[in-house]
Amino acid sequence: MHIAIAGNIGSGKTTLTTLLSRRYGWTPHFETVKANPYLADFYKDPFRWAFNLEVFFLKERFKDALRIAQCPDHVVQDRTIFEGVHVFTATNYSQGHLSEKDYQTYMELFGQIVGVVGKPDLLIYLKASVPHLVRNIQKRGRDYEQGMPIEYLQGLNDRYNDFIFNHYDGRVLVVEADEMDFLNCPKDFEQITTRIDAELFGIFPEEH
Repeated sequence: MHIAIAGNIGSGKTTLTTLLSRRYGWTPHFETVKANPYLADFYKDPFRWAFNLEVFFLKERFKDALRIAQCPDHVVQDRTIFEGVHVFTATNYSQGHLSEKDYQTYMELFGQIVGVVGKPDLLIYLKASVPHLVRNIQKRGRDYEQGMPIEYLQGLNDRYNDFIFNHYDGRVLVVEADEMDFLNCPKDFEQITTRIDAELFGIFPEEH
């Protein structure tokens, strides 16, 4: 079984992935942290290097997806190949960094890949407002994230919502993350696991 956590930067994907892996005994799978050799070139000249950058990311995410598909254990994944393409690559395209020809070639390649790996059994979407994301980003204190423009986060949020609610045809459980502190509040985490139990296993809490 393959469970995936989707959500914008700072929504709590990694935290929830870790907590669910402990709760259910699922194998956690985090996005491979590997330096993209095109990143420095991309920042200097995004129009020249965006296609190279995105193909490299797609290659790494495809490798991750194959590992998950071949894993004998139940897996909970932090971010999927779908978000990488439909949110982040789409943002690069909308900003004019990818030509129409390059984007169509990339999407055709992606279409072949998803025909091999398929969708998660359940996608848990952490839906969060930009102020919530900013608070979490500031709290975790990663230097390279602190100067992230609000407009960029809002644009990613808009793409996430459009993708999840208008285009993704897999099984989705939406969690309103603004109202949750699942790391520090057991009741909030229990609300999520109760919904997962009902969605995946048909288990409902007893009413008293």
